[in-house]
Amino acid sequence: MVEEIRKKGIRDEAVLAAIGKIPRHAFMDSGFINFSYKDSAFPIGAGQTISQPYTVAFQTQLLELKPREKVLEIGTGSGYQAAVLFEMDAKVFTIERQRELHIKSQQLLNQLGYKMQFFYGDGYAGLPTYAPFDKIIVTAGADGIPDALVKQLKTGGRMVIPVGDRSVQKMMLIVKISENEIDVSHHGSFAFVPLLKGKV
Repeated sequence: MVEEIRKKGIRDEAVLAAIGKIPRHAFMDSGFINFSYKDSAFPIGAGQTISQPYTVAFQTQLLELKPREKVLEIGTGSGYQAAVLFEMDAKVFTIERQRELHIKSQQLLNQLGYKMQFFYGDGYAGLPTYAPFDKIIVTAGADGIPDALVKQLKTGGRMVIPVGDRSVQKMMLIVKISENEIDVSHHGSFAFVPLLKGKV
C-alpha cells in the first residue's frame, strides 16, 4: 500500500513511514477487513468513511508537519488520520461530532497505544481553549473556510481543508501570514463526507 501511494506522488518519507507502521485493519469494520490495505475509502458507520490512504497521505504531506507540533484534527472518524499524526510525533487534539464514533475511536486509539486529546463537539467551532495550533487538518468537506479555525491557527501555521459542495471539494491549504492575512492555495479535487455543524 505504501508503494502504491508513493507511485501516486506522495514524497514525504515521514508520512509514508507513519502509514507503513499503522495496522489499518484495526480501524475497519469486520466486513471490510480483507480490503484493509487497498487504497480505497470504506464505510465505518454513522454515515462516515475511513479515508483512502492516498488522501490521508496527501493532506498530511500538505501540513509539512514537524515533530512535537500541536495539531488540531477536525473529524476523528475512525481515528486513522489521528494515528498517522501521532506516528509523526505530533501533539494531537482531535474532535468528533458523532458520539458513537467519538467513543469508538477513542477506545481503539487508546488500545493501540496512541495517546492524544479527544473531544466530542462541533468541528466548526474548533477548540479555542487549547489554541493556538501549529497545524489544523479538516477531514470532512466544508462549505467555506471557518473563521473560528483560522483564528485558532498560529501565525505561520498551516491548515488543510477540503472546501466545496456535497459532491466535490477543492483541497485548500491556508497559511496564516498574520492575524489579518492568510494565503490560500488549491491542491486538486477530492470527495469527502460533509462537515456538519453542531453535535448529534
